[in-house]
This record gives sequence, structure tokens and C-alpha cells, in this order.
Amino acid sequence: MTENETGRRTPSPAPAPAPAPAPADTTAGGRNIHNIDARTLRTLAHPLRIRLLNALREFGPATASGLGERLGESSGATSYHLRQLAESGLVEDAPELGKGRERWWRAVHDGTMFETADFRTHADPEVRGAIDVVLHETATTHAQEINTWLGTMDEWPEEWQRSWDISDFKLRLTPELAQELSQKLHAVVESYRDRVPEGTEGSAVVRTHLHAFPRPSE
Repeated sequence: MTENETGRRTPSPAPAPAPAPAPADTTAGGRNIHNIDARTLRTLAHPLRIRLLNALREFGPATASGLGERLGESSGATSYHLRQLAESGLVEDAPELGKGRERWWRAVHDGTMFETADFRTHADPEVRGAIDVVLHETATTHAQEINTWLGTMDEWPEEWQRSWDISDFKLRLTPELAQELSQKLHAVVESYRDRVPEGTEGSAVVRTHLHAFPRPSE
């Protein structure tokens, strides 16, 4: 199972089949987590859409031009992809924030969850391709985030320079124990959520990545 805090699809020339009902969203620790279906996955499977959704979830509501400046993209591109995300229910208008013709957008959910194996064995090759795009873009984002930290850590107070971590471990596990390990680590992370109020002096948003995967012995 994959959870993200963390995605333009080329339209098919044939009419798309009616989407299956989406699984119910879940609420964890007051957070609204969206369980995506195959239709939503196909919409999300674009690097800029994933970046737009992540930016709205992390930094809050924004305009297409504001997101363009943050991500180094044109407002035309961000506006187009925001509308595509809105059609799938991932983002929505925030009309109370706009002035005049200014259009603001916000994320509908706090995070996304999906069972990777279900999509990688899906009968529709487009769905199988979509999950590969999402997974590889997620891995790219993780690498970019840690590299950004390594390149800017000297700009942070000494307390933060002593508080970060980059570790890896080797364990021999069965698939069942690997799943148990991931679930317990997720629970540990969740136990720290909302312990520090917004605006607390000396606090910062901390990004925590979890990677757990098997490797051959030889």
C-alpha cells in the first residue's frame, strides 16, 4: 500500500468506459485520505499534475499563476492541468479567496492512498502504465527533496542540522513481516502528527520518506 501527502493524460479516441465507484475515503487523525480508483489514477499520471497536487497539499490554496511561479511552469499549463485534476475531484475552486477574475484552487484531500499491486495487475494496460508513472514520479520527488536538503542544510539553525536523518537498513523478512514493518512505521509517523501547533517557534514541516523493498541476495 502506498500513501502520499504523496500527477495530462492523452485522451483516448474511443469513449472511456464508465468509471467504477471509487472506494470510500478514510479519515485518520482528522485527515481526509483519498482512496483513488483507476479513473482517478489515469488522470493523476502526469508529472506536473502530481507536482501541482503536492504543492496545494503542502502549501495551501493558490492561483494557477502562483503555482506556475513556484514550479517553474507557465500559468497556461498549470491552469489546464488544474482543470483536469478538478474533473477527477482532486482539487476544487476556492472562490472565497479570489478577487475579481482571480481563480484560486485548493486540494480536496490531505493525502492519497492506493494499493499498488491492484493497479500493476490491472487488465487495462493504461492503468498499469499510469501506476508506473505515479510511482516513478514519487521516487523522483523523494530524491529531489533529500538533495535539496543536502544542498541547503547550512542555511538552517544548528538544532536542525543535528536533527535530520538519512539511514538504510538490511533485514531478512518474509512478505508478511515486511508488510507488518511498514504498517508499524506508518503508525509511528501518525503518532507524531498534530503534536506541534501551526506557528510554533522553531518548528518546521518535516518530510519523512519510507522505502521498503526486497533485494536479491546475490
